[in-house]
Amino acid sequence: MAEPTSDAGAAGRRQAVGNPWLAALAAWLVPGAGHFYLGRRGRALAFLALVGVSIAIGCHLQGNLYRPLPNQPLTLLATLGCLGMGIPYFVLRYVAGYTGDVISPGYEYGTAFILTAGLMNLLLVLDAWDIAVGKKE
Repeated sequence: MAEPTSDAGAAGRRQAVGNPWLAALAAWLVPGAGHFYLGRRGRALAFLALVGVSIAIGCHLQGNLYRPLPNQPLTLLATLGCLGMGIPYFVLRYVAGYTGDVISPGYEYGTAFILTAGLMNLLLVLDAWDIAVGKKE
């Protein structure tokens, strides 16, 4: 029984669509912007809405927008997750002064929505990178 000699990875590779660094940076800064740059307009709008609605629900429920706290090393990881949402993190934190309200009934759910928005956008950054280098359509 002979083994196939063709490289399956090279056969499935598509043509690069754009600059992967620019696509990833745009995708991180503004949810959906990397896909918009790559010509995936429908995906871009869907991802912008998905991350934006997650952020809005999290803020409406008064969830925690993580920031590093002294002597609490896990807050650094949570902050990195929230930073994944890009510019919205900085707008909420430094322009709006948003912090959340720990005594709000929806605090835990809101925190989950905000953190999920950041982590989801980080996955979208990787998706934009893969599309830009031709690994994905």
